[in-house]
Amino acid sequence: MSTTARANNKPADRLRLDRFVPYRLSVLSNIVSMSIAHAYEREFGLTIPEWRVLAVLARYPNLSAIEVAERTAMDKVAVSRAVQSLLAARRLIRAYDKGDRRRSILRLSSSGRAVYTRVAPLALGYERKLLNALSASERRSLDRLIEILMDRARHLDHFDGDNL
Repeated sequence: MSTTARANNKPADRLRLDRFVPYRLSVLSNIVSMSIAHAYEREFGLTIPEWRVLAVLARYPNLSAIEVAERTAMDKVAVSRAVQSLLAARRLIRAYDKGDRRRSILRLSSSGRAVYTRVAPLALGYERKLLNALSASERRSLDRLIEILMDRARHLDHFDGDNL
């Protein structure tokens, strides 16, 4: 076998992006997020990161921006921008931790709560329509598989590329 033939047979050369699970999950996530985002962007002027911040703080009030980023696995800069925008729109309230004045605590304002209350049913309806393509058994399997992959991805995050 020639050197060129061997070079073209490296594992990296065999990567088929259309079958690569991380890529496919990313594309699926983007399609799903953008599809539902059109509704809340049009009706409420919310971006995807802003909606995610609202949704997390509705479920887990009194988090810092860093804690929101950790819960959503979003980039800290994206969360920071979303928080600033939501604060400017008066959809969030910022307070400071009494024990550590450097730590800000975020929660929904009454305006933010009102927006969340209107968007959440749209999001749940979209999820219901999306999952209607699956049987009840397939939905349970999907849920289980997502949990397994999330746990594994968190575990692998602690390794560098050479240790995969």
